[in-house]
Amino acid sequence: MSKKGKLEVRIRNNSRNVSLADFEALVNAYGRVEMGGKHAKARIGNVTLTYKRVNPMPVEYVTDLLEIIDTL
Repeated sequence: MSKKGKLEVRIRNNSRNVSLADFEALVNAYGRVEMGGKHAKARIGNVTLTYKRVNPMPVEYVTDLLEIIDTL
């Protein structure tokens, strides 16, 4: 299994305790992170997810990201 696959499995198994670095690494595996303003933007395909950069990441942002990945 690749690093991207292991990271995704680890986040799916424990979505309540995801660090900012792991969240952004998963975003970068499928798309890109754009910084600017108060909040960062995760662009994956045609979808944009705006999120606040805090550590650990709130579970709402993590579940939204996983739903976007599932639709790919």
